[in-house]
Amino acid sequence: MKYTDEELELLAAIEENQPKTVSFDNESIKTMAGDTLEYLNEKKQISINLKRSDLDFIKQRAKDIGISYQSIIQSLVHNYSTNKLELKL
Repeated sequence: MKYTDEELELLAAIEENQPKTVSFDNESIKTMAGDTLEYLNEKKQISINLKRSDLDFIKQRAKDIGISYQSIIQSLVHNYSTNKLELKL
């Protein structure tokens, strides 16, 4: 991993126990936060093969509760990726 000159300067100051004050650019922070939120909410289309019976079940459940079956699949993947769902094989 490559560090910028500013990052190297900060690391050196910390290692020498002589931290320095750096300028605070609020607009830059807002831009980075916006970019991060955009990345976190960006969706990517994929192709996946599912057993027909599993897909039919998910579609029926989605119809029963009034949402799209894609929303159920997205929720399952998200909950797994954020450790809210445990996978048992």
